[in-house]
Amino acid sequence: MKYCYANRRQASFPDVHSTWSARPEHFTDGWLRSVGNAEYDGLEVGTNTLSLLDGDAGVAGFKERLEGFGLPIVAVRAGGSLIEAKSAVRNLGVLSRSVDFAEAVGSALVVGNLMAPQRYLKPGWEPTGMTHSQDSSRDASIYLYERVADSIRPVCDAAVARGITVAIEMHHSSPVDNSWSSRLLHELVDRPNFGINPDIGNVAWAYHEAEETPEDNVRALAGISVYWHCKNVMRVVHPENERSIGWKVSLEDGEMDYRFLMTAMVQAGYDGYVAIEGGRVGDQFEMDTRSLNYMRRLESEVRAAAV
Repeated sequence: MKYCYANRRQASFPDVHSTWSARPEHFTDGWLRSVGNAEYDGLEVGTNTLSLLDGDAGVAGFKERLEGFGLPIVAVRAGGSLIEAKSAVRNLGVLSRSVDFAEAVGSALVVGNLMAPQRYLKPGWEPTGMTHSQDSSRDASIYLYERVADSIRPVCDAAVARGITVAIEMHHSSPVDNSWSSRLLHELVDRPNFGINPDIGNVAWAYHEAEETPEDNVRALAGISVYWHCKNVMRVVHPENERSIGWKVSLEDGEMDYRFLMTAMVQAGYDGYVAIEGGRVGDQFEMDTRSLNYMRRLESEVRAAAV
């Protein structure tokens, strides 16, 4: 397997920036040096960042700069609902442009999810741990999946000749939020360069009671996974309120058994990127480097045990 950094914070004194609104200049030398010291195999970078560069020359220069720190762009992140009337056309355009960006930076992966901005929660509220989840598979019709598959299929067809694979993330507050809905979309898209990003942490904290265990989920999805977001969570459950509160922790510290998950992925023959989905607060380099080293060690131990 290879290991990339799906960071969720870009902080290096005196700079602090959010990945979701990251501009090219937010990839500071100090931040890149710290990431490079951890010896990742590459970075996940958003189309939102790449679209701010000055044409082909700007993209080429940004690519070369990151590679100078030993950090090639190995996954281009798109994302956004393909069913919400307000944003679907725009998001489909972003997904298509992400294929162009992936080709330009030499990445073989375009990764995204189908989550829309929250329509009913107050700003700043985390849309997890409740009894309901916006745009969930529980409320979806088969026609929704057919329409999404029809939207994604031409993107895959445009990407296949360029050697690019498209991955949709299993994500809370979206119609692809558990193993059965992920498998359904995979079957409907039916393209060799389409697969699932099984971010199992999103199932763990989507509702106040998880729909399925991480073990059941990975058994169902390991064989169709083409990219793997890894995060772990701890939860405090209030059953009397039908509410749980979850927060991200390093991969070895959370509720999910990553030894089991790694074993399932290895036995399924997965050899793609393990994306360390970084922390949003605190010392990201301490937390995320621990996660990276833990996963590398786990892979070695699991492979040695299988010999």
